Amino acid sequence: MTNYTLVEKDSFIVLGFGIELKSDYTDYAGINKEKADFWKAFTEDGRLDALKAKATNDYVFAVNEAVNNKMMHYAGVMTEVSEPAPEEARVIQFPKGEYLIVKGEGNTAEELNNILTGIAFGQVLPEAKDFAYVGGPNAIVEMGQRNGLVFGEIWIPVVRK
Repeated sequence: MTNYTLVEKDSFIVLGFGIELKSDYTDYAGINKEKADFWKAFTEDGRLDALKAKATNDYVFAVNEAVNNKMMHYAGVMTEVSEPAPEEARVIQFPKGEYLIVKGEGNTAEELNNILTGIAFGQVLPEAKDFAYVGGPNAIVEMGQRNGLVFGEIWIPVVRK
C-alpha cells in the first residue's frame, strides 16, 4: 500500500471561495477541467493573492465538500475565527480528529491535486481495513515548492472501523 500516515489534528478553519462542480461525480475529466478553470480565473484576477493576505500560514488549500447535496470546490487559506469573512466566502470548519495524510509532489498545483486525490481515494481508502472516510470536507494542502516541484499533502478526516 502507498505510504500514508494517520495524524490527530485539532479543529481548524479554512476561509474559502468556491464553485459548485456541475460534472457528474464519476466524470473525473469534467471535474478536473472545472477545477482547473476555477483556479486559473481565481489566480489571474488577484483573488488568490488577496485571500493569502488573510492567512495564518503560507499554505493554500483546495477544499472539496458536499454542501446541500452539491459538490463544492474551494480555494482557501487557514485563518482565525475572529477574522470577519467576506460575504461571498465560506468559513469551512474541519473537525478535531484523525486525518489520513498522503504526501506528494507534482510539476504544478493541478498535477499535485490529481496525484494526491488518486492515491488517497483510488488506493489508500479502498484498501484500508482499520479506518474509513465518512464525509466532511477534505483538502489538498499546497505547502510550497522545492527542486522545481510543488509539494503538499491531502488531509482527509477519517474514523476508526
